[in-house]
Amino acid sequence: MFDISGDVLAQALENDVKFIRLTFCDLFGVPKNIAIMAGELENAFRCGVSFDAHAIRGFRDTARSDLLLLPDPSTFSLLPWRPGSGRVARFYCDIKNPDGSPYAHDSRAILKKAAARCEELGYVCKIGAECEFYLFKTDEHGEPTGTPLDKGGYLDIAPPDKGEDVRREICLTLEETGIYPEASHHEQGPGQNEIDFRFDTALASADNFQTFKSTVAAVAARHGLCASFSPKPLPDAEGSGLHINISLSREGRNVFLHTGEGHCPEAESFIAGVLAAVPQITAFLNPVESSYERLGAFQAPKYVSWSHQNRSQLIRIPAATGEKVRMELRSPDPACNPYLAFALIISAGLRGLENRLPLPPPLDVDMQTANEGVTGTLTRLPATLAEAVALAAGSELVKDVLGDELLGKWVAEKNR
Repeated sequence: MFDISGDVLAQALENDVKFIRLTFCDLFGVPKNIAIMAGELENAFRCGVSFDAHAIRGFRDTARSDLLLLPDPSTFSLLPWRPGSGRVARFYCDIKNPDGSPYAHDSRAILKKAAARCEELGYVCKIGAECEFYLFKTDEHGEPTGTPLDKGGYLDIAPPDKGEDVRREICLTLEETGIYPEASHHEQGPGQNEIDFRFDTALASADNFQTFKSTVAAVAARHGLCASFSPKPLPDAEGSGLHINISLSREGRNVFLHTGEGHCPEAESFIAGVLAAVPQITAFLNPVESSYERLGAFQAPKYVSWSHQNRSQLIRIPAATGEKVRMELRSPDPACNPYLAFALIISAGLRGLENRLPLPPPLDVDMQTANEGVTGTLTRLPATLAEAVALAAGSELVKDVLGDELLGKWVAEKNR
């Protein structure tokens, strides 16, 4: 059990922390938080902090509106954009019922359960995210204009790339929060950028993704810009994806080594499970209408297929060696709730692994130019959000992971 009189309280005192942000997200991944004074932190660990769950989309009705936030001590982080005296720290929180039991519709708890299931089977899942976003200019009132920061293209440098200073500051700020960027660059669209951060456990990666988005938004605002994580903010330019890299280890061995060469049936069955389930879980990977304007355009996938290195595929195995060998799922976008998305992807892979699903042959063609002779035999990703929601509503996998009540609630909200 965590000693609330120990390290975290001491760190808060040593760093002159005066405010604590207790952070969570709603059913759709929208960040929420309550700020408490540092003197209330010990009580928050013991008893939780109450909030009105009826006011959070997808949570509860007015008859049972109380829920509690319990800070997770392992997520303590000082917010670098609130320096100086009276600093601000942040915790991600678990959500509990008033009797102390876990709230069944807490996205974070659902991911914890999926990760625990993975460990029960003897595996550790690590996830790394590659997130694309746009930077837009703002008007005199600080509102986004829809005009991209620049007209740069893929891997451009200054002067066409006007976002390099912003990206540099984002990376340095992320490091101060304990997140370690591995690479950053200008993407293909005007004003479009990408920052990739180091892989971690599934739960930590989902937390890190939420921190990443808030950090990008905060740093962009300091530069008089607006960061957009919309899947398709510009109709005639590249959409923004959230490429999810997944590795699986057993007894310290990366089971993705030699994938596709017949030497790793565990990894192949895991990938096969994800391929089989993607149409059913797409509504959670691509949760807004504009998600479907991105899919099938430029390099975003449209069909259920895989290959080595091929960026036009739904899943690819990047060129890598050693512990960096992994699968990359390329359909998700930054609008998703990462906790639910990761939980569903892991569960789909584990189902494939448990059932020893065979991996179909790789499709080594450019899917953007492939003819009907190639694509006609392939399963297609949902073309609209309504189609994706209907598939999710009938999915046994999704029901198993989320539960009937949560799935019903989620579908009802999406069908409004």
